[in-house]
Amino acid sequence: MSDFLAQHPVLVVSVIKVIVLMALMMTALAYLSWFERKVVARIQSRWGPYRVGPHGLLQPLADGLKFLFKEDPTPGGVDRLIYFLAPFLAMSLALCSIAVIPFGPAQFEIFGHATGLQIADLNIGLLFLFAITSLGVYGVALGGWASNSKYPLLGALRSSAQMVSYELSMTMSVVGVVLMAGTFNLREIITQQQGSSFGFIPRWNLLAPPFPQMLGFFIYFVSAIAETNRVPFDLPEAETELVAGFHTEYASFKFAMFFMAEYANMITVSCLATLLFFGGWLSPFSSSGVMAWTLYIPAAAFAACAMMLFVDGLRYSTKFGRVVLPILSLAVAGLAAVCAMPGAVEFVQGPFWFLLKVFLFLFFYVWLRGTLPRFRYDQLMAFGWKLLLPLSLANVVLTSWIVLVSRR
Repeated sequence: MSDFLAQHPVLVVSVIKVIVLMALMMTALAYLSWFERKVVARIQSRWGPYRVGPHGLLQPLADGLKFLFKEDPTPGGVDRLIYFLAPFLAMSLALCSIAVIPFGPAQFEIFGHATGLQIADLNIGLLFLFAITSLGVYGVALGGWASNSKYPLLGALRSSAQMVSYELSMTMSVVGVVLMAGTFNLREIITQQQGSSFGFIPRWNLLAPPFPQMLGFFIYFVSAIAETNRVPFDLPEAETELVAGFHTEYASFKFAMFFMAEYANMITVSCLATLLFFGGWLSPFSSSGVMAWTLYIPAAAFAACAMMLFVDGLRYSTKFGRVVLPILSLAVAGLAAVCAMPGAVEFVQGPFWFLLKVFLFLFFYVWLRGTLPRFRYDQLMAFGWKLLLPLSLANVVLTSWIVLVSRR
């Protein structure tokens, strides 16, 4: 093993990072479903999951076991190869895109090999991301077509038209960022957003001169919601019209793979919005001079969460909750203590601010689901072709002209 490690250090380190990231991603996908159900329940004055574990924290585990052991019938007349391939294709493509996302600037060592918080640092990382996400339509379209049923087929046709249409606007919306940064490398795009204007406004691409990309961000995020088939653009599923859309004939773990692919795509587009428009892992505060105290915001945030968990655990209604929540609070308090250690304070800054921004985008996703009604299909297509696409083209032209003038 030591000889293999000495000969192939990059391969071994990459495999370790892939395993760790996959474990974290699968956990995040499971608890994102719990988070969505709890937030929507709050919006609609309901309880949401609360029986399986304190506050329903073990509900994702129960759902996973249910999907594993649930009956998995295969409808007659399906194209078996494509029928089984479609959910795997949707899930694998959704997870592949996470490989090029940088979660922070820090370097660390594994078996003496220095590596970063990213699986692959590509010079064309942005192009790779859009290439992978553009293939996601195949999983949805093939699943609906292979099911040999009219409602899944209608969902697949809707998804093909919708995802291809909004992909144009989403791709054009980030051209302004590329023109300002002059690179497709995601790390370099973040690095060029460092600093501040007037001493307190972050130079994130959303606000940075010479042309703040507010319009580009609006087009990107609306198109991303449509690309991920989320409310109010969930026409491919449309439970009130198509039973369940393209995955009507899927059950058990094949349905779960479509479900997880949707959540993975939500995480991907939220990560990309953070990287391109909101400074990635960069803190909104200066960490020098009188603002040096902001370095301890991550530790303070975890300490506050630990305190709330402990207090909530003491007064929880069940004995199990009164045991589990204080233990969980101790774990979070330990994490807060680690974040306050001298060697770790700088290291945690990047991942903390990056994940916080991603979390805010995911919360906005869930908020939309609990707030807005679904568009009609003609409204959906008209909004994409007649409004977003012309606006994205105008944003490209304006940004190109202003960048050219500013560099003379």
